[in-house]
Amino acid sequence: MDEIALEAKERMAKCLDALRNELVTLRTGRATPAMLDRVECEYYGDKIAINQISSITSPEPRQLLIKPYDKNDVKAIVAAIGAANLGVNPVNEGDCIRITVAPLTEDSRRDLAKKAKAMSEESKVAIRNVRREYIDFVKDADDMTDDYKERVQDDIQKVVDETMKQVDEILAQKEKEIMTV
Repeated sequence: MDEIALEAKERMAKCLDALRNELVTLRTGRATPAMLDRVECEYYGDKIAINQISSITSPEPRQLLIKPYDKNDVKAIVAAIGAANLGVNPVNEGDCIRITVAPLTEDSRRDLAKKAKAMSEESKVAIRNVRREYIDFVKDADDMTDDYKERVQDDIQKVVDETMKQVDEILAQKEKEIMTV
């Protein structure tokens, strides 16, 4: 495989990683500390991720326990979780916060599956943009022969097909996880 196609493959792998990170934040009915990865709270005038100022554990499958390193941050964390629209209700227990994740209804499972599908479509668009960028680069290059350009474009397309297949596999796995009761 050509160097240009390998470089495109690396960029597409980053798109896959971004998709995986996005999908982790979708709740599936089980409580995972990753659901709070994108939640930021006010911390001395700055916005900072909750997982950087507290420890987040899952003592039970449907429960999260958040213990801030500084007990004065409890109110800010509760407010941030409430504002994040995660569909959970944080309970302030003084020095820690407990979140009980309610089981998902069939409708909410379908909605989450739709969100996962939308995230995968965004990832596919990003992959297509990478493909377009590299193919345009190859077409505009004057120092390559036509046969070489065609071979590189074929290699890039093979990488795109392989990456799209991986996106579909990741989506199918996440949909299965979401729809499992």
